[in-house]
Amino acid sequence: MNDALNRLPAFSFVWPTMLWLLVFVVLLGTSYVWLDRRRQRVRAHHPALKTVGLGIKPGAPWRRHVAPALFLLALTTLIVAIARPQAVLMLPSRIETVVLALDLSGSMRAEDVAPSRLRAAQQAAKVLLDAQPAGVSVGVVALAGTAAVAQAPSRKKDDVMKAIDRLQPQGGTALGNGLLIAITTLLPKLSADAAKLMNEDNAPKKLAAPASPATPVPGAAPPLGSETPVAPGDYKAGAVVLFSDGESNAGPEAMKAAQLAASNGVRIYTVGVGTTEGVVLKVDGMSARVKLDEKILKAVADTTGAEYFRLEDAAELKKVYQALNARLAFDKRDQVEITALFAALGALLAVCAGMLSMLWFGRVM
Repeated sequence: MNDALNRLPAFSFVWPTMLWLLVFVVLLGTSYVWLDRRRQRVRAHHPALKTVGLGIKPGAPWRRHVAPALFLLALTTLIVAIARPQAVLMLPSRIETVVLALDLSGSMRAEDVAPSRLRAAQQAAKVLLDAQPAGVSVGVVALAGTAAVAQAPSRKKDDVMKAIDRLQPQGGTALGNGLLIAITTLLPKLSADAAKLMNEDNAPKKLAAPASPATPVPGAAPPLGSETPVAPGDYKAGAVVLFSDGESNAGPEAMKAAQLAASNGVRIYTVGVGTTEGVVLKVDGMSARVKLDEKILKAVADTTGAEYFRLEDAAELKKVYQALNARLAFDKRDQVEITALFAALGALLAVCAGMLSMLWFGRVM
């Protein structure tokens, strides 16, 4: 559906054949110019007629052209309205649920983003939470070596805020698990598909002869999410926002979770927390350089029809929040008829033309 809208012209008409009426505007404009020049020639031959009945103050000859010009513009606008114009616009989305997934892995202790990656992610999540309308439910998923729902979707912002504040760094990173939990929190009907992905990753690997792509395997289950496939991003009632540095060392691949989300229209916005240069992190006597892995975060966002943002310093927090909140608030493109707008504008221009003519000349046109 999104691809179809992208192919639509930004501006079009339901009844484009009615635009031929604009010929009358051209004829009226041409007639006015011809009559005005003829009037000027008559006045040139008869000087006594130059100021008779004009009602125009000396030094303001341009006034006589204002009302006719406004009238022609009003007529043009009304004819465009008759053709029923429509435009593809960004409309307020009817989002009902937002699930915030926060990475609690050890690498999120890094301080290349002050005061630390995790604290910066928590601050960004709280700012985003505070900006949501009262009718939007917000949930929190914590992901590390395992993933769990820290707060079920709720409209009580205080409860969600406390759940975010309680999050502490842990060990391991199961990015795929965290995304699957976030997706099923948003759409519980996908729990079976998510569990299958998790079990496949934990099951022992067996060698098997590859099946021919053209030959279906008898009794094989359809691909996950394929029962009612939809275009990526088509699910407008909710979205997932992931705050992570992109590193993962456990659980199913993040892209498998992204594909499940995409096949059900769920958008996963990703926020990369950290710097690409990274920093040396010391934990329990061991040290390692931890970097922001943007590749996987960008791939997850692109696959699900969402966007990727980077949070690498405190100054970027406001920019990331504004951009992300704008996507959540206005993320519905639709073709809308704007006939009423043109009709109202045409009527307003016609009224202005008549009022100015009465004010300056004591007559309507």
